[in-house]
Amino acid sequence: MTTLRFAERLRDLTGHVDVVLSDIWGVVHNGLESFPEACEALHTFRAKGGTVIMITNAPRPADSVQRQLRKLGVADDTYDAIVSSGDLTRNFVAGRPGQAMYLIGPDRDSSIHRGLDVKLTQLEQADYIVCSGLFDDETESADDYRDMMSQALARKLTLVCANPDIIVERGDRLIYCAGAVAELYREMGGEVIFYGKPHRPIYDQAMALAKAKRGKDTALDRVLAIGDSVRTDLTGAHAYGIDLLFVTRGIHAGDFEGIEQMGASEVKELFGHPPKALMRELKW
Repeated sequence: MTTLRFAERLRDLTGHVDVVLSDIWGVVHNGLESFPEACEALHTFRAKGGTVIMITNAPRPADSVQRQLRKLGVADDTYDAIVSSGDLTRNFVAGRPGQAMYLIGPDRDSSIHRGLDVKLTQLEQADYIVCSGLFDDETESADDYRDMMSQALARKLTLVCANPDIIVERGDRLIYCAGAVAELYREMGGEVIFYGKPHRPIYDQAMALAKAKRGKDTALDRVLAIGDSVRTDLTGAHAYGIDLLFVTRGIHAGDFEGIEQMGASEVKELFGHPPKALMRELKW
């Protein structure tokens, strides 16, 4: 296993790349503000003939994600399309018309079921659970849901995780996501369906969107993923058979302070399967 150095520019890595699958949170914004140089890098790659699919574990449909990006100053021409774990979860709900769902998550994630034939109910009457996040991610952790998960387990309910992330950065803070609750339930013996990275369905959908934009399939060795999470972005890309550019400014920022390159043992300890390259923040 070789050492890893920090790349300075995206353009040094895209000579034989036609499609970029870019994470959103941690790569192009931090939940409070966008990163202009990252947006410009993706825009420039598109201007040179590349296709950019934003691939996100946001527990909301793509149109809702787009509205958030616009509010944060990320222009529509930064990317070609968006695929979210919320899209896939919404498809799950749509495929079970008339069933009763218990939703764990904040009111802002209501678009995951809006307009669908679903009965919102309490846990005691639910046919299944959808977890899009914590009810109050500013104050709660997954352990606050242990009693609730015990009740769900007793009823043998399936939990659909609409965001496999465990933590994400909001400004300079780390907050818990739906993945933390889902992993707790799974560890307790509950059945969990995960939609989003690192699981294959979201990559299949991203490549289908890329094909629709380009009019043909793209070989996986001409695809580059970009992300900031070992657990979701790196694991998912490796399992799918595509390279990953790992951006270190996100949730793993503390692991890279003062490091200019990583030796083989450090690479193996942190990454397991190494990314193609490291970059502190995305730039063209």
